This record gives sequence, C-alpha cells and structure tokens, in this order.
Amino acid sequence: MKYTKKIVLLLSVFTVLYSCSTRKDTLISRNWHALNTKFNVLFNGQEAFKKGVKEINDGYKDDWFQQLPLEPIKFEEDKIIIPNLNSGMGSGFNDNKKEESKATTPFGIAEEKAVKAIQKHGMNINDLERNRQIDDAYFLLGKARYYEQRFIPALEAFNYVIATYPDANLIAETKIWRAKTNIRIDNEEFAIESMNLLLKIKDTLEADLPEETKEHGYTTLAMAYIKADSIQNAKKYLIKATDILKDRNQGARNLFVLGQIYSSENKKDSALLAFNKIINFKKAPYKYKMHAHIELAKNATNDSTSAAILEKMYALIKERENRPYLDELNYQIGYLHEQNDSIELAVDFYNKSLRAESDNIKQKTFTYERLGNINFQNSEYLAASAYYDSILNIAVDTLNLRFRRIKRKHRNLASLIDFEKTVSKNDSILRIVSLPKSEQEAFFQKYIDDLKKKDEEAAQLKLNQQAFGDTFGGNILKSNKKGKWYFYNTESLNYGKAEFQKIWGNRALEDDWRWSSQINSNITDNDSITVNKKSSRYDLASYLKTIPTEKEKIDSLHLERNEALYQLGVIYKEQFKDTKLAINRLERVASLNPNKELILPINWHLYQIYTNLNNDIKAAKHKNIILTDYSTTKFAQVIKNPNKPIKEEIAVNKIEELYKEMYYLYKEDKFDETVTKINEILPTIQNSKLIPKFELLKAYAIGKYKDKEAYKIALDFVAVSYGNTEEGKKAKEIVNQLSK
Repeated sequence: MKYTKKIVLLLSVFTVLYSCSTRKDTLISRNWHALNTKFNVLFNGQEAFKKGVKEINDGYKDDWFQQLPLEPIKFEEDKIIIPNLNSGMGSGFNDNKKEESKATTPFGIAEEKAVKAIQKHGMNINDLERNRQIDDAYFLLGKARYYEQRFIPALEAFNYVIATYPDANLIAETKIWRAKTNIRIDNEEFAIESMNLLLKIKDTLEADLPEETKEHGYTTLAMAYIKADSIQNAKKYLIKATDILKDRNQGARNLFVLGQIYSSENKKDSALLAFNKIINFKKAPYKYKMHAHIELAKNATNDSTSAAILEKMYALIKERENRPYLDELNYQIGYLHEQNDSIELAVDFYNKSLRAESDNIKQKTFTYERLGNINFQNSEYLAASAYYDSILNIAVDTLNLRFRRIKRKHRNLASLIDFEKTVSKNDSILRIVSLPKSEQEAFFQKYIDDLKKKDEEAAQLKLNQQAFGDTFGGNILKSNKKGKWYFYNTESLNYGKAEFQKIWGNRALEDDWRWSSQINSNITDNDSITVNKKSSRYDLASYLKTIPTEKEKIDSLHLERNEALYQLGVIYKEQFKDTKLAINRLERVASLNPNKELILPINWHLYQIYTNLNNDIKAAKHKNIILTDYSTTKFAQVIKNPNKPIKEEIAVNKIEELYKEMYYLYKEDKFDETVTKINEILPTIQNSKLIPKFELLKAYAIGKYKDKEAYKIALDFVAVSYGNTEEGKKAKEIVNQLSK
C-alpha cells in the first residue's frame, strides 16, 4: 500500500513538473511561468531598477544658472558601447555578458533579472510567446541598458518588443523609450517621426493613450526638438506636457524649462506665468518651487512687481526650511537692490550670500563677480581684483566664455595693482626716511608694542584652547557614553581629571588659580603667554637698520615711484577710462619733480583729458607748457593744427630706423639712455604697429639696470596692454618664468 502511494506521489510530481515545462503550451504552464516571472524575477529586477533611478535623481545636481535638461541625468559623451553582433534572438539580451559574472550596480542587477526571466521562463512555442510577462522583461532590459549608457543594446531590446509583441499593453511606452534612446545617439529625426506617429496618428490598438503616457511622449518630443535646436516646436510640446501634470517631478521640471526658455527669449510675462504655475502646483518638489521664486526675481518686469517679489523673498529667508537656499535667496535680493540702485544694500546681501553655509561653488562665483563689478565701477580696483581672484581660486570649469572674460579682467588689473603697490610701498619708505631720528624710533617702537600685544593675545588664546577646548571638551565628546551628564559619567570624569592635572598640576582650591604665574612646567615654552623679549621681532635697532640712507637708493625709490604713478595715469586714462584717477596720478607725478623724459608725456595726457572734459583753463595750462618748452615736437604740431587729420606722424621706414637705433643703444649696454629715448619716441608714434616692439625693448632695458620687481612691472605692462601681439605673449611668458 505504501509502495503504491509513493508511486502515485512521484507520478503526480512528474506530471506537474512536465505540465510546467516552458515547451508545453498548457494553462498551468502559462500561468505558473507568468506568476514566477512577475512576482519573483521581475519584481526583484524592477525594485533594483527603481533603486538605480532613485540614486541618479538623488545624486544629480542641477545647474540652475543654465537651462535644465528635461531628463535629470548626465551621460558621458564617449561611453557608447558597441554591441556584440552574435547576441542572438535579435534582442541583445546576452550582450557582452558572462554567465559567471555577477552584477553589482542596481541597473546591472535589473538587467540580470530581466535576462533570467527571458532565459528561464520564456515560452516561445511555434514562434509565439506564451508567457505574457516576457515583453515586460525585455522592456526592463532596455531601460536598464539605457541608464547604463549602452544605447545600441537598449535599442535592440525595445525594437524586439515592438516587433514581437505589437499587442502588448506597454507598446506605447516602449516606443517612447525607443525614441529617447535614439535622441541619445543623435538620431533625433527618427525620434520625432516615431513620436508624431504615436501621438498624432495614435499608432496603437487603444482608442486613446493614458494621460501619463501622453505626458511622457510630449516630454520626449520636446527633448528631441531641443536636441534639433527647434526651440519653438519644443515649447509647443512642453506646453502640451504641462497641461497634464500627472508626473509631479517631470511636470515641475517641464514647467521650469518652459519658463527658462521664455526668459531667454525675453518674454518676461510668459516666464512669470510658467514659474507661478510651479509655485501653485501643490505636488511640485520643493526645490522647483524655491528656484521658481528666484526666477521670478530674475524676471521682474517693473518696480511694482520687483517690490512685491522682494517682499516675498524676505519672507522666504525667515523660514527655517529655506536655510539650504539662503545663498541663492540673499544673492537674488542683492541683485534686485542693485537693479534699484541701492548699492549698499546690494553689497550687504551679497556678503550674506557668501556667509551662508553652502557647497554651491557656482553661486559663490556669481556673487564674487557682482561684488567685483561693483568695486570696479566705483574705481576700487584693488578690491575688485581680490574678488576676481577669489572666483579663479574656487571655480571648477574655467574654460567657458564667462571665466575667460573674468581672467582677462583680472589680468588687466594685475599690472595696475602692482603699480599701486609700488607707489604705496615707496611712499611709506620715503615718508619714514624723511622723519627725524626720534620720530623714526617712535614709529617702530609703536609697531613693536602692537606686535607684542598681538603675540601675547595669540599665545593666551592657544593656551585657553589647549586647556578648555581641545582636551576638556573635544575628546570627551568622543566618549561612547554620550547620553550621560559629564559628572555622572565615570569614564569622562576620570579622563577630565587626568587632563587637568597634566596641564595645570595639583592646584589648591583658591582664587586666581589660572594665572600664568601658576602654570606648571608641563606647559611648553611655545604655549606660554610670556614672549621672548630678546626676539629680533622686538629689536628696535634691527628695524632702524632697514631705513635706506644712501642717496642712490633713495633716488631709486623716487624714480620707481614716479614711473609707477605715470604708468598708472596712462592705464587709468587709456584702459579703464577713469579720468578722475588718471588726473590724480598724473597731477601728482607732475608735482614730484619727475625725470625730464616724463614731463612732456604727462602734460600731453593731461591736456587731452582736460580738453575732453571741456576744462579750457587747465587744458590751456598744459598746452602752454608743451608749446613753450617743447615747441619742435610733434605734440606741439598737433596742438597748432587741431583740425588736421592725425596720421602716423613718422613714416614706417623712419620708425624702423628709430627702433634699430634703440636696439643698438641697448646692445651697447646703454640701458638708461635706451629707456629715456624710447619714452621720448613713444608719444610721437601713437598709431604705429611697432609700439609693442618699443615697449618690450624698454622692458628689457629696465631689467638690465633695475631690480627684478621693476622688470616684472614693465613686462606686465606690455603683456596687458598688447596681449594679442607676439611681444605681449613673449612678455607674459617671461613674467611666468620670473614668478616660478
């Protein structure tokens, strides 16, 4: 009897297994494989796929200063994998895969599960698939490959579904994904054609497409048209997609991109409508709402709109949940104030933007740039240069047009800053030189006293940090028993006692126990607040020795300062068109008894400036100097014949001869004479293409008889003023070598 039961049981098991074979077209077999595919293999694959998409969305950082991509994913341009032509079945499901290798990424796992479903549960009987879940497996396979940037194998999977399962319920979604994949391989024309067939002619067995599918399709069409640079068509389908708004993430993104397109076209009203729609879209993710508020500020059309938006921005700043956006909000408030000519308020909010905790480097570069431009416009060139320098120090992508412009501006300021520093340094030295001995001693003694005070404060701060910062509070926090109060935590209490004795020793319970005189020998000399009174830092005699006393050295300081002042005057006049500072520097150098070769060009530049300002009295003063003392020069001839067209005063061949003369002077080691002669020649050849050659030769001569700093300043002037010439490039190359 028992033997019979065993036989019946074995036969039953065999019958069930046989009926569940992938080669048997039975009801049990179809349902068994469909259920296993859906709720076992595909379920795990789809969960892995969702995880991968979530990781992409969480890790993707939008550049809100650029038009957002419609799909928040960044693909590497050169990472398109060529498929294995022997993949079999036309589906490419075993593309370059080895059975023994195990996937580790979410999309790799999703692909692995899809392949497993196809291989183990596929029921292709008489060229007809009997497992209704296999089309879902191929669909998942294509999507996983899409996100892995394996577009050609992804296309194979999508095409296989479309060709093999034309009646599948996901056929429309598969065609949309196929179109997206074609866009990625620069085949946007096919994507547009296939999407038009799907959405316009309704190339599907269903009467109508679901709203979610339509939204996805319109978004894909907009992607294709953006790729094809057909912005008007892209707008058309973005509008259709944003009329549906079933997908909260994609819908908000579509609205934002639509608003950005309107803004780029200067259609402010349409842009405002799009961004307001995001704000009123309850399901929109918060980041889109916040940046929609910021975009409203960028697109304010009039004062009343600006005032209302400004009030809203103030309210947003006060909300705790908006702390991650404080840098952007403060920047935008600053920008609105700047547009309203409230410069002080603008600067205040720009600085608040910089102080806000944020890892948004690009936002910081824009804030630094605004502050740099404000200082530049206010003739605060040193501060402007510092802000531009900050941009170049933190910027990641410095190759685009914006950063090249900033680099050029910063480079132009570099020589100006060097000249200003030279003037400031030499003025300080010469002022000290002019003081009586007693005042010199008083000056440096005050400096030493201030230095001692700062050193003592720094030493005391370090001591306090060692006693109560690094040990008392810092290491205790690392205790595993963080939940207990300090004095109830035996471990922390014992540690604290040991550290106290290590630093302070055994102290009696008395007042003023922390005075430095009570500190035990465990405190190192470096930590003591008592400074070394014999340090050279505090030696008055060592400072007095640095004051130059030789006449040659003092005269050199005067000459260097005057040359820098003259160069500053020319730079402010010619490059920055800042007549106020140009007059200031040129008038000052004129009052300092400059070298003879500077007098004529100084008066000429001042004559030109005052003439342009219609200040006839001061223009006449400098004109008379030129006509009286330099009547035979070309400058005097130009003044006497103002209506005569200014042509190149000297013929080209004559200029070449002059250059040869200067070059021979230079080769004869007459460097001082070379510089003097070139300074006399330069004003007379203002329109000549050979000016850069003269300037570079002058810089070489300066480098031969002056110090390295003067040589660099002269080369900087050539590099900045004639940067596009061979001479300018050569000067820049030498400056770079000198700076190493």
